Amino acid sequence: MGIFGRMFGGSSTNENLATLVNEGAFLVDVRSPGEFADGNVKGSVNIPLDQVQNQLAKFKEKENIVVFCRSGNRSSQAKSILEQNGFTNVTNGGTWQDVNAVFNK
Repeated sequence: MGIFGRMFGGSSTNENLATLVNEGAFLVDVRSPGEFADGNVKGSVNIPLDQVQNQLAKFKEKENIVVFCRSGNRSSQAKSILEQNGFTNVTNGGTWQDVNAVFNK
């Protein structure tokens, strides 16, 4: 099944991601500032994984949150941190390229 099958559950992932992005989800890139500067998703916010716990206020009042990174690993950790803090509207978008691809369809 692989990591993506477990993370997303099924093949409708891209459709779900596209819907969230098109509906104005809060797009959070949890890579380092240097990685973010090398390329990022238009409209996304850079909150590195090690800052997520300290930046919880930025996630409040958001209808949907999509977290992503380079491989999907850090965004999986960010999703867990947010869920442990009561956020139930978090989607792991996987890689920043996956999320970026939604804009280029």
